[in-house]
Amino acid sequence: MTLDGGDMDTETLLAMLSSLLHPREFEETVLLEAIVNSQGDIEAAARSLQLEPPKKRRKVSGKVSIHTWLEGKESSSVSETLKDDTLTHQSPKPHSTIPPDSPEKDKTNEGSSSCVSISPCKKPTSRVKTVTNSEFMALLRPPNSSDDTTSKLQLPRLPPLTLSTPEMVAEHTPCTMHYSVLPPELACRLFHTLLHASKDWRRGKWWLVDRIVESSHSTSFFVRSPKHSDSGGDLTEAAQYWYNGVESDPPPTFPAAMEEACQIVEKVVNAEMRKRERFPLEWGGYPPEDGEDPVIWRANVAASNCFSGGKESLGFHSDQLTYLGPYPTIASMSLGVSRIFRLREVIPLDEKGKRAARTYNIPLRHNSLAIMHASTQEVYKHAIPPQQGIDMFHPPFPPPPSLTDDPEERARLQEATNARINITFRFYLPDFAASTTPKCKCGVPCILRPDMKNRYEDLSAASNPRVGGSPKKPVSSARSDAGASSSKATKRTLVAKYWWTCYAGVQNDGKGCGFWKVMDVKAEGRGPFVGDTAKMDHPQ
Repeated sequence: MTLDGGDMDTETLLAMLSSLLHPREFEETVLLEAIVNSQGDIEAAARSLQLEPPKKRRKVSGKVSIHTWLEGKESSSVSETLKDDTLTHQSPKPHSTIPPDSPEKDKTNEGSSSCVSISPCKKPTSRVKTVTNSEFMALLRPPNSSDDTTSKLQLPRLPPLTLSTPEMVAEHTPCTMHYSVLPPELACRLFHTLLHASKDWRRGKWWLVDRIVESSHSTSFFVRSPKHSDSGGDLTEAAQYWYNGVESDPPPTFPAAMEEACQIVEKVVNAEMRKRERFPLEWGGYPPEDGEDPVIWRANVAASNCFSGGKESLGFHSDQLTYLGPYPTIASMSLGVSRIFRLREVIPLDEKGKRAARTYNIPLRHNSLAIMHASTQEVYKHAIPPQQGIDMFHPPFPPPPSLTDDPEERARLQEATNARINITFRFYLPDFAASTTPKCKCGVPCILRPDMKNRYEDLSAASNPRVGGSPKKPVSSARSDAGASSSKATKRTLVAKYWWTCYAGVQNDGKGCGFWKVMDVKAEGRGPFVGDTAKMDHPQ
């Protein structure tokens, strides 16, 4: 079970369940178990947890300073729950040192009668209490922190690591980095084309728990011309749900410069994918033509984002797999100013207390291509963080004359800019077309998410592991952990569990039906996959 600010990933499900249970608090493992037992129905999970007895907490009414505690003084404030007990232990009235017939006695009684009648004043003691180190640290601990300091060991936080070369990117992540992919003139022409078009792009809006959230950057969706792709079907619905379910006009086709760039990107991606060992649930590819290498990735859509200035950003998320299917490959083209691309692994639940996630920062400069290969969406979340210092981008080529007749707009495009244009070329699989997407009880197409936090199993414990309803062959140790540490004695493998979940809440005032089910690729007629073609080539 696993977002984007508006997606129903595990963090969002936990936040929604916690909000329903407020002010009561539960451990994260208890909340996750309740969500699993209720099959993703948040309301049912909340009802089951509301039957459990609430946690008892000791009331602390008064604040005691360190100096007061060390000198043995008692606080004069009394808790409402302990009031009756305290009043039965009042100290005896101290003996007065003033003679009975002295006029000073009347003045003293007149000024301090309330002190004597309610809480007798005590003479400060000069005795200093001896304290241990643990007792002293307990005084400094915040009121809501756990008393058991040894039960929860703090894992050392790993500092962010900047991956400044393609070799470092390939070593630490399931991504590859490629520089100067496009001819310089084409890269600049494509940048001018999309920067000019970005004036009409929209900002995403969605409901998150109980409020509307708007993205800081603008975005647009493009569809490749049918003569250049085998998209097979109307992609209007896919484009609509790219905008978080908001009704939109039919998506535009690739501009000429984008189509020219896409053909180059396709060759780079396919060549890189042929070098890599593939997962059984990756797309099986089109049958190769005589004398040609098989085409295993063919871009048919593109999502483009515009980040104007360092404040426009994109939070941590993993991409929806609704039309991409399991283990997708996404090619991300960067144009304009250089920005940081941030990756962070999602630690599985069974390793939560054993190791900490590390953040990787990858600089994305103009005319660079970052390929997020298979397992990136299943293991990592990515983001474009805010950035204070940005070097302005000076376009080395003027905008094409056919782009606009407006002299002011042409002058604006030729000026130095702080904008970054990002194009993510994607392959929407024919077996995951919009017509095959299951709908929830709201009548809205579901979204597909990987179970990022329960993605591993021991090969020794499962001789015939299954992936989404189909048999799965073990993945080699070089690719199986995808960034996770594993024991030499026990081999581990990625278990591709995917969930169809309700997505209506992002536009329906944050209210969904709680629909949730496991994807079964065999029952749903998905494929062919790499594992299927391997069986045909090497029958047992």
